[in-house]
Amino acid sequence: MKTHVSRKVFLTGSTGYLGRPLVARLLARGHVVSALVRPGSTSRLPGGALRVVGDPLRAETFAGAVGPSDTLVHLVGTPRPSPAKAAEFRAVDLPSVRAAVDAARAAGVRHLIYVSVAHPAPVMRAYIAVRQEGERLIRASGLAATILRPWYVVGPGHRWPYLLLPIYALLGRLPGTREGARRLGLVTLEQMLRALLRATEEPPAGVREIDVPQIREDRPWR
Repeated sequence: MKTHVSRKVFLTGSTGYLGRPLVARLLARGHVVSALVRPGSTSRLPGGALRVVGDPLRAETFAGAVGPSDTLVHLVGTPRPSPAKAAEFRAVDLPSVRAAVDAARAAGVRHLIYVSVAHPAPVMRAYIAVRQEGERLIRASGLAATILRPWYVVGPGHRWPYLLLPIYALLGRLPGTREGARRLGLVTLEQMLRALLRATEEPPAGVREIDVPQIREDRPWR
């Protein structure tokens, strides 16, 4: 990927599993980064990012600092999602994407990037339902957007799914399960960061959906 223009990027969830390394990569590629952090978390950001202290669930606490960003990357979410955290998805994930959409619209942001989840799937129904609601909010907003749909991002501290690779390999060979194995496949942290960076540097005109096979690709999206 080549950076044709330095972009102004605003991130929520900037101190999380995806946020911290993404901030570092955006800065390394010459982008101007503003990062939303909660009080007491500013030290966790890489040097060079502008720290914006606010509450990701309340747009009014950070909307004034979003402009004049080109892109808002929304990464807030319940850490380590599981079926037991259905209430947290409703209390954190959904209000945060609503706040991000409201702030982006108020600031005139051209492009919103949202990390959703692969669907449909036989498990994690509450999580998927909330992420689908987030997608609908974005579509109804009229914003240009990239919606990324990983299933599980494997990386430091998140390696147990490697145990499932033999099962994925088997399911990928069977005609009846091949499509599901691809759509609900694992992606690495490196692949996810690369996809987020590409989404930032190559904004769409409308709403673009990027599923697991495309997240894995190291070539331009259609």
